Amino acid sequence: KMNGHAFSKKEIEIIVEDIVNNSLSDAEIALFISAIYKNGMSNKETISLINALSKSGHQLKLKNKFIVDKHSIGGVPGNRTTPLVVSICASAGLIVPKNSSRAITSAAGTADVLETITHVEFSIKQLKKIVQKTNACMVWGGSLGFVPADSKIIKVEKMLKIDPEPQLISSIMSKKLAAGSKYILIDLPYGKNAKVDKKEALRLKKKFEYFGRHFKKKLKAVLTDGRQPIGNGVGPSLELRDIIKILKREESAPLDLEKKSVFLAGEIFEMTGKAKKGKGEELATKILDSGKAFEKFKEIIEAQGGSIRKLKDAEFTRSVRAKKSGTVEEIKNKEIASLARAAGCPVDKKAGVYLHYHLGDK
Repeated sequence: KMNGHAFSKKEIEIIVEDIVNNSLSDAEIALFISAIYKNGMSNKETISLINALSKSGHQLKLKNKFIVDKHSIGGVPGNRTTPLVVSICASAGLIVPKNSSRAITSAAGTADVLETITHVEFSIKQLKKIVQKTNACMVWGGSLGFVPADSKIIKVEKMLKIDPEPQLISSIMSKKLAAGSKYILIDLPYGKNAKVDKKEALRLKKKFEYFGRHFKKKLKAVLTDGRQPIGNGVGPSLELRDIIKILKREESAPLDLEKKSVFLAGEIFEMTGKAKKGKGEELATKILDSGKAFEKFKEIIEAQGGSIRKLKDAEFTRSVRAKKSGTVEEIKNKEIASLARAAGCPVDKKAGVYLHYHLGDK
């Protein structure tokens, strides 16, 4: 592959099998990742990788036609839409068996955020019970034995600090296949300081929707603004506070996070036929305003053995003020994430950065 040759289906299957069986060292996995990064993959190769990864571990089989999922490619601090979207959609009767990741280079992954108040590691049998009881779950995918080869690849990618596009797509799609998702919404944040620019986001949209059709899934990829952090908090506990403020309809809730979550939930409602075209956001807002989403969130948290009362404040805080007045013209996502990690995220759940101002604010 390093010399520009294509992988055969059999070669990809052998590599994935060897990764699962620990027959390849981290250095050899790094070579595999680097070869993909250098020379890319054809659609045919990517399909083979998706299939091999999705079959490398356990698979979730639920008997329901409305199994939905959403996934963001990341790159934006905060942006904790998943708990809100899951709670809104599950309140409307959709099934959302959400398995999420921990932080790789960010300040927090969804699993890190939820872990501040509940358990996120379960077996598939336990997950099924939670979903049967609440219509949803929010758990760490690594504990389920889903796509174990991907977890090992991600570990090496973290050290290399690269995430090749074919591997990014294969990672996401293989998890959705293993989870039995039938409706899939992909969030593609783009813009200055995001992981991808608009041109790259449009290419990813075409790619994801192509693979969605290939695997006979109802998949839609949407482009969203990724120029700045979404929400005020960056870090597990701070991000969870934003979520709870929105669910409780508090005046200090971050409107950007609420607006994006309502948009994503609305897209899912329209994809599944729960709402007519153009009416999805209206239904999502109605569910939020009714308090049903908050009750569903608490129900899921409690079914996973936790409670929102477990949320604690950090012992120490420090305010950092601008040296002069003016309008915020740019916020560098990577630097904000790095600052939060330097403060202790994601290991220290209470650590993080709280932003009082966003783009355009004075």
